[in-house]
Amino acid sequence: QVQLVESGGGLVQAGGSLRLSCAASGSTFSINTMGWYRQAPGKQRELVARITSAGSTNYADSIKGRFTVSRDNAKNTVYLEMNSLKSEDTAVYYCRAVATRPNGSGDIFWGQGTQVTISS
Repeated sequence: QVQLVESGGGLVQAGGSLRLSCAASGSTFSINTMGWYRQAPGKQRELVARITSAGSTNYADSIKGRFTVSRDNAKNTVYLEMNSLKSEDTAVYYCRAVATRPNGSGDIFWGQGTQVTISS
């Protein structure tokens, strides 16, 4: 099992910045990909950014150039640096981890979510 705890959300004005953190505990040795998803009111949860244990990254087109995902494997923590924030970035941001079992199958774990609100 893997437990994920997010922090760093809050209220910020448009154009501002926030940094989210997600610390993993438990069977962290099995974690491969970690990432961030978000869900705005009335919308489906969507990928924001993700990073593998080797450092490969993927970003949603809507945040490319503004957000940066990074990871400290020694601390089992993933970060999301968010700059030039827009009102449409307002959402609950969820940390997600994919852990690989010895047989190759994967388990998905989610954090509890952290609210990010951008005021215009």
